Amino acid sequence: MRKAISAIVPFRSSPFPYTGKLPDGSGPFLDVTRNGRRGHTSPRGGIYWEDETYGDRSTLLAVPRGFDPAKPAVIVVFFHGNGATLQRDVVERQRVFAQVEASGLNAVLVAPQFAVNALDSSAGNFWTPGAFTSFLEEAGQGLAKLTGAKASRFDAMPIVLAAYSGGYNPAAAVLKNGDAGVRLRGVILLDAVFDEADVFAGWIAGNATSRFFVSAYGDSSAPGNAAIVRLLGSHGVRVSSDPPPRLDAGTIAFIASHAAHDTFVTRAFVANPLQWLLARMHGFPR
Repeated sequence: MRKAISAIVPFRSSPFPYTGKLPDGSGPFLDVTRNGRRGHTSPRGGIYWEDETYGDRSTLLAVPRGFDPAKPAVIVVFFHGNGATLQRDVVERQRVFAQVEASGLNAVLVAPQFAVNALDSSAGNFWTPGAFTSFLEEAGQGLAKLTGAKASRFDAMPIVLAAYSGGYNPAAAVLKNGDAGVRLRGVILLDAVFDEADVFAGWIAGNATSRFFVSAYGDSSAPGNAAIVRLLGSHGVRVSSDPPPRLDAGTIAFIASHAAHDTFVTRAFVANPLQWLLARMHGFPR
């Protein structure tokens, strides 16, 4: 049986460094210069410097034990929240790779580093149309090196986009730009809607019968999730408030929980909610 493999590697097509404009066009992302350093003014965190916060090109690539690239498979792309690093938080604290592996899904994990250990949800280059497509192409090449399989195998795999907390911002950018195209099988949000409700509602309404969307939320993101549900109601889209027995095309669920935000990835409406949800995605057994 193939052993688990994981690596954190630099990407050319990473979210950061980013030297473009804010998504509303109001000004440059790097809006502060001091003593030769460039920085960004974050609404929550104040000034963060490019060399400390926005210069990490790392992406986590992880292949569970027993993964078979010759069988139907899925790429799980995970967007972390604020105050995070890949090894300390995504791998160790939130156990995202362990949850993907324990789900039994024939899947690999890809997780890019966004702002390093900062109160900032910026999507960086992923705000730019086409950037996430380039990221997926590079991820396929990296996964091919790890597994020995052809990159073309990964280029054709369907994608599940999962985002926690501040990961909502790059997730919304990906949906708005349509960069994942027909490969995007569904979206999983974990206490992750603090803005962009219209973007999420628009994507759900436009894919209500062909994709799945599940948002598990706590008290902190309840208003954002309620806004999406209201917008969907105006489009005549029905949603469920129950945990879905299967993740199929047409599944649209908003699951309330009073679990703490900081530990939501491992303790929400169930323990290890990402694992629980991925295990209900049929057609890709490992």
